[in-house]
Amino acid sequence: MRADLNFDFAVPTGRLPLVFCLVAFILTFFVTRTIVRYIRRHAHSDAPRKWWQPRNLGTGSGLHIHHVVIGVILVMISGVTMVTLAVDGGVPEFTVAATFFGIGAALVLDEFALILHLEDVYWAEDGRTSVDAVFAAVAVAGLLVLGFNPLSFFDIDIWRSDHSLVARASVIAVAVLTLMLAVVVLLKGKVWTGLVGMFITPLLVVGAVRLSRPHAPWARWRYTDRPRKMHRALERERWLRRPVVQAKLWLQDAIAGMPKFPDDAAVDEQLDREIRAAPAPKDRTPSEHLAKEPA
Repeated sequence: MRADLNFDFAVPTGRLPLVFCLVAFILTFFVTRTIVRYIRRHAHSDAPRKWWQPRNLGTGSGLHIHHVVIGVILVMISGVTMVTLAVDGGVPEFTVAATFFGIGAALVLDEFALILHLEDVYWAEDGRTSVDAVFAAVAVAGLLVLGFNPLSFFDIDIWRSDHSLVARASVIAVAVLTLMLAVVVLLKGKVWTGLVGMFITPLLVVGAVRLSRPHAPWARWRYTDRPRKMHRALERERWLRRPVVQAKLWLQDAIAGMPKFPDDAAVDEQLDREIRAAPAPKDRTPSEHLAKEPA
């Protein structure tokens, strides 16, 4: 007797996304663990780091950004993308799942400041990060509901119908360029310009060529040895933030029961607290500043 054992390892098309999700999950877990172990092993080394060596992410103020923050952002982006690109919005099970995703996203983003700072800052000033995250999520979802698409040049129907290499390579090239512009805009501290610019691409070009906000990473890297440019960034920030601060102070007074237009002294005091220049990178010494500063 002979038994024929025929195994079919083909993955059904309907389960292909789940397979890719599982593979990405496993690979990311092991890669992340490897990188974290490498960083921990070299944490106390005085040797200068090369550009390709993994290192902790942080801000100029000393805030350490844990990789859970990146994970939350990716989960939110992918979840909204899957809900937006649903083939059939009339499937009740999918609608129920999308509803629960919205509930979970709201609960997570309401504690986003805790995830970012890894401490309970819900009622502190740093807790405003959660409110900003919720506003950003609502703005993005609202633009999607109104029919705007991320990377506004990208047409899903064209991508599905035109399978030529030239067409798809062109779309990918433009997508990469647009994402690079978005990264530059975000590094310049213009979060709202970057978010809305993903839907209205010309805004990314404007944000990328204009001055950075003075406290942003771009200013820290590019303006700390160029005092004139940093001064321009600070002056521009005060000019742009003044009406926003005036409106905020008026709203606070209105909620307190005595609405009145804030005087210039109160506005200037608030601007002094909010607007600051980015500190110089730690690997740059004062002598290097003087050497690079124009005569």
